[in-house]
Amino acid sequence: MSPADTAAEAFGGERGRAPDVVWSAPGRVNLIGEHTDYNDGFVLPIALPHRIAVAASRRDDGLLTAATLGDDGVLHRTELGAIAELAPGSIRGWGAYPAGVAWALREQGVEVTGADLVIAGDVPAGAGLSSSHALECAVALALLDLAGRPADGPDAPPLADVARWVQISENDFVGAPTGLLDQTASLRCTESHALFFDVRTGELEQIPFDTAAADLELLVIDTQAKHSHSESGYGERRQGCEHAAELLGVKALRDISVADLDGALAVLPNELRPLVRHVVTENERVISTVSELDAGQLASIGPLLTASHVSMRDDYRISCLELDVAVDAALESGALGARMTGGGFGGSAIALVRARDRESIGRAVLDAFAEQKLTAPRLFTATPAAGAGRDR
Repeated sequence: MSPADTAAEAFGGERGRAPDVVWSAPGRVNLIGEHTDYNDGFVLPIALPHRIAVAASRRDDGLLTAATLGDDGVLHRTELGAIAELAPGSIRGWGAYPAGVAWALREQGVEVTGADLVIAGDVPAGAGLSSSHALECAVALALLDLAGRPADGPDAPPLADVARWVQISENDFVGAPTGLLDQTASLRCTESHALFFDVRTGELEQIPFDTAAADLELLVIDTQAKHSHSESGYGERRQGCEHAAELLGVKALRDISVADLDGALAVLPNELRPLVRHVVTENERVISTVSELDAGQLASIGPLLTASHVSMRDDYRISCLELDVAVDAALESGALGARMTGGGFGGSAIALVRARDRESIGRAVLDAFAEQKLTAPRLFTATPAAGAGRDR
């Protein structure tokens, strides 16, 4: 049963009637372009088939309720109170995510009169696959629909605005200083394509990414090492980048080219140099990856993926034992390229592999984790899927 059907069924069991609407949004894998989004740079994500669905019905009393279906099949309920009284810091735990979206929409003038929400999905939480943003995007689209502004209707706000509103909810309400990558990927990706997103200009380009046609697979390795942007060093890295841009006299590190890099590093304090080096070279790697994909050279992006991981491991310092074991084992067993994906400090890695090598590389990764006495990772193949949409 799909997440949308599961959410609708759970809503019926909880409320005794069918929901007014069901919307869902996917998780994402970032092919390349990590920690570049909040530096006004370039990213290249794909949407996953895994989705978070929100079954919702309108309330006219201003109250917001939410329930999420756990992996154990049990509904976990929370009363979030009056939407008009929501404020940053007022809600803790998982309920802060739907509450933050409702708050952000109200702040933007959307008339949210109240809602009952039931949430279900199959995006692994804490795996660096953006389950929180999938949830927030689905909630935003459901609440907009209940407010008479559905994303597929004539009064729909631009999806770029919805992405920014979700970012506001995450930054200001939840307290996680994320950029625009995840929201945009969840809302705007299309099937069989990677999304080339210029964060500064807002320009989007759908880049063909048909691994099956090239006899390749993109293997996702969920290391089971959980992470959280709001509790990790993510915010410290972002602050460091902003400070470096200020010292260099530029709006964002996007404005530093590879040709300018050595000169920029020479005037920065030692602790900021690795951060800047990663962001500048990562932007260049995104552009190079797009060029290879545009030329139909999917296998050629492997070394770029691996170089990205090395940069994140050594310069940005956001890897961990599990991620390094996954990447090293995949490369040693024949992967064309591999890197961690997502914010870091845990989560998932990806490996570009020949289809014929997928099983042997998967076994090698599992063996490497067992040898290190680490929890066995979850392995699956990522195929580029469609972005968010209405299910019923």
